[in-house]
Amino acid sequence: MFLLANFIEASAKILDIALTLYMWVIVIRALISWVNPDPYNPIVQFLYRITEPALRPIRRRMPFRNVGIDLSPMILILVIIFLQYFLVQSLLQIAFRLKT
Repeated sequence: MFLLANFIEASAKILDIALTLYMWVIVIRALISWVNPDPYNPIVQFLYRITEPALRPIRRRMPFRNVGIDLSPMILILVIIFLQYFLVQSLLQIAFRLKT
C-alpha cells in the first residue's frame, strides 16, 4: 500500500506545482493585457494560447460581459485556489491514510 500512497502523494504535489504555475501564467497574462501588447510577440501568443481555453468558457458564462473589465482571470484564479485547497489536500490526506 505504501507504493500507492507515495504515488498519490507525488501526484498531489505535482498537481499543486502545476496549478501554481498556471495561476502565475494567468496573472502575467492579465498584467500584460493592461499595456496593449504586440499580438505578434511570441511570448504574448504563447500566453494567449495557453490561457484562452480556460478563460473563454468563463467569459461566455459571465452575465456582464460587456462591462469593459475582464473578471475571468480573477474567477479562474479563485477556481485554481479552490482546487489547491480541496483536491490537492484531499489527495494528500488519502495518501497519509494509506500509509498508516
